[in-house]
Amino acid sequence: MLVRKRMSKNPITTTPDASVPDALKVMQGSKVRQLPVLSSDGALMGIVSLTDLFRASPSPATSLSIWEVNYLLEKIKVSEVMTHKVITVTEDTAVEEAGRIMAEAKVSGLPVVRDGELVGIITESHLFNVLVDIFGARQAGVRVTAEMPLTKGGLCGLSGAVADAGGRFVAFTESAEENTVTFKVRDVTREGLIKTLEPLVTRIVDVRET
Repeated sequence: MLVRKRMSKNPITTTPDASVPDALKVMQGSKVRQLPVLSSDGALMGIVSLTDLFRASPSPATSLSIWEVNYLLEKIKVSEVMTHKVITVTEDTAVEEAGRIMAEAKVSGLPVVRDGELVGIITESHLFNVLVDIFGARQAGVRVTAEMPLTKGGLCGLSGAVADAGGRFVAFTESAEENTVTFKVRDVTREGLIKTLEPLVTRIVDVRET
């Protein structure tokens, strides 16, 4: 799965000269948590997050009046609080690679560029939805975690047995470290699936209807 399939296209942006209150209004109105910052000619200059804007705001314990606070915030520009060294990805970056970059860089979003031009943004929310889809959370079925030797041909036998029982996989993952597989199957009952799996796996760790 590539970033182009999951990103938000034509993302909402701001400019380096926008004030902190203006950027906050854009985020609140659009329900986004980060804004790419573009120059007047459309060049990507940085990215500003909701956290960046909150850090620029005075502490709630300040003795300043609301008018004084607003006056000071209007003087602070996005260019003063944004991240200047922007990490980007392309549309052809794998989604899991984008997730790795976010985790290692500790950022919540990555602008997506094509030939230096901003064409989208991929965020933690997009990756969360990918996770939901991978585990088939939006589909009903029987979810199983089972221990089994992850040897060559083992999974083929498992999938064939499930198919022979009339089941259809909607999600499948494995953990080589724990020798476990987790999957969701539909069109078969919980009891029928357990009966099918028992001869093939070492131990059924968890089984539930979702």
